Amino acid sequence: MNSTREGAARPGMSLTVALCTHNHRQRLERTLRGLAQLVPPNCQCELLIVDNASTDSTPQLVAAADWRTGWMNVRIVREEKLGLSNARNRAINEAAGEYIVFMDDDETPDAQWLRAYERIILAERPDALGGRIEVMFEDGERPPWLQDELLGFLGHLDHGGGARRLVTLDTPIFGGNFAFRKQVFSSVGVFDAGLGRKGTSNTGGEDTEIYRRMIGLGCNVWWVPDAVIHHRIQVDKLHRRYFLDLHFRQGRIEGMRRRGAESRIPPAYLAPQLYRATKAALLERLGRGGNSSLRKEMNVAYFLGYVLGWMSSRRA
Repeated sequence: MNSTREGAARPGMSLTVALCTHNHRQRLERTLRGLAQLVPPNCQCELLIVDNASTDSTPQLVAAADWRTGWMNVRIVREEKLGLSNARNRAINEAAGEYIVFMDDDETPDAQWLRAYERIILAERPDALGGRIEVMFEDGERPPWLQDELLGFLGHLDHGGGARRLVTLDTPIFGGNFAFRKQVFSSVGVFDAGLGRKGTSNTGGEDTEIYRRMIGLGCNVWWVPDAVIHHRIQVDKLHRRYFLDLHFRQGRIEGMRRRGAESRIPPAYLAPQLYRATKAALLERLGRGGNSSLRKEMNVAYFLGYVLGWMSSRRA
């Protein structure tokens, strides 16, 4: 595979910014403009763009020169196996940096983003790091039913406080803004290719799964609140069906995984759980209206997906 390199090398610790993209040329163009506005870190840095089987004009965009900066080496590789986890695993294999900083193709980083990561890396030498993710509504206004508790499903993440080590499962780091020492993957393994987005498939979970793995193995994981990414939310995510579909698909994957080699007949305990979830959603909608009931409706979608996933002939 041919690669494109440019820029001068800098001594010391090195970073690879890994940007995985699939058929999002317009979103990616704005992201690349944002990267050009970064304050350069003091270390050697490369931008590794993984084109994940794009069929639009993404290859032409990334091959152009007008968005590039002189301080960041640029390499472009193509991963034909569709799936965000596959693209991230390709980035792990290709990265030249000691640390790999992952971001998505619909994000705009704060100008000090890499500098914030660099400070903690040099001070703590962690196995992994995660930063704050703010939600940016770029294509439409925030609907009234999109309450604060739902913003996490759009990538919002804020564990507050100052930089600190993370040691519990309730403080995950998200794929839109996290970093890893490349060497750690030889110990914990790579991203689960059965999880994460695949084209237009509305699934995820690969980021929290690898975080749980790392915490379980006692890895040194740090929260870096000053490393801020702005996640730009497109209008197609500002619909209730997006959240319901997300939970249905996640439930289906989890149902297939949990069944394992057991019978395809769902366990009896799932029926009362589904009944209680449905009752709670109906009571919430009748009592307080549709602007407050979506979270409970998402629970119903998850249980429906879980039951159907358990009954599926496929294995996760």
